[in-house]
Amino acid sequence: MEQTIRLVEARHKKAAILAFEIGDTVKVWVKIVEGERERLQVYEGIVISIRGKGNNKTFMVRKISYGVGVERIFLMNSPRIDHVDIVRKAKVRRAKLYYLRYKIGKKGRLVERLGVKIPKHADLIKEEGQKVEVTAENMEVVPEVTARVAPTPTTDSSNQ
Repeated sequence: MEQTIRLVEARHKKAAILAFEIGDTVKVWVKIVEGERERLQVYEGIVISIRGKGNNKTFMVRKISYGVGVERIFLMNSPRIDHVDIVRKAKVRRAKLYYLRYKIGKKGRLVERLGVKIPKHADLIKEEGQKVEVTAENMEVVPEVTARVAPTPTTDSSNQ
């Protein structure tokens, strides 16, 4: 029984999905059907939750749209998802970021991890249906940014 379930799940599993984590800002390219036409729509936000395993794995993306917080749950292996791009990675210390619902403005921002390699979706798939391993060659390196520190005022004993 368990073996047949695995066989059915393997048929529906996506070939190449980027390995994103909680706290990452992602662009989810969703297929929208309008009548007989089909188009791609981008949903960009922060991944605040990942749950489940196998074909039942889901992730929740939160964005602020016109001042209102909007959350959407996506099925990882959904045929409606074309692909997922990682925009930036953030430092997080929790498995679920539900506390971001109650933060407004700058307090709702996450600290970006600098110098982290961000894989590109275009490099993951060379040909349709072919799975490619993520290596150092097909990853984008985010340049390290050094913070500017303002000079501290020195106290001169002769001026006092």
